[in-house]
Amino acid sequence: MTNNPNDSKKLFALNKPKGYIVTRSDELGRKTVYNLLPTWAFDDEWMPIGRLDLESKGLLLFTRDGKVGNVLTKPGNCIKIYEIWVRGYVTDEHIIEALKGVQSPHGLLKALKVEKIGKGGAKTKLRIQIDEGKNRHIRRLFGALKDPKFGTPLKVLSLSRISIGSLGLNIESGKWRYLSLLEEKSLMKDLN
Repeated sequence: MTNNPNDSKKLFALNKPKGYIVTRSDELGRKTVYNLLPTWAFDDEWMPIGRLDLESKGLLLFTRDGKVGNVLTKPGNCIKIYEIWVRGYVTDEHIIEALKGVQSPHGLLKALKVEKIGKGGAKTKLRIQIDEGKNRHIRRLFGALKDPKFGTPLKVLSLSRISIGSLGLNIESGKWRYLSLLEEKSLMKDLN
């Protein structure tokens, strides 16, 4: 499985493309992230740490160590950064609201940091930092905010996770690799 002595025995990363669900099997027959991985990842019960929905893409970690998974998903433990395109004009007021948080049936949804990094027509590109990940957190957060011009909810059109803690996304879409021992140590050092 792992031949390189500098490879982590506890973690590997996948750059998840859109169109794959993060589950071991799907009763609807949709493609899962395990379709992108060697068969041993499924057979040896490597589990995804957290989720990315069907339409989302980006960095996803896997482990067989439940403690590692719990530490990386515990709210407040690990900053995750996303780049998103939002339909609608995102105002400074929207950003203030996203930082303050909005109530939802899933609890308070908020971002730690939001910065505008691009615009294109009626779309705004944002970089978002969060330290927890409730179900469809970012999509629901921006869906609770209204476009000032049209009064319609903002809609996240694309979402990509570009980093988890100290680990950035540096793998081609659909590919996976072991973390190095150095990356594993760096990712876990703040969490122990």
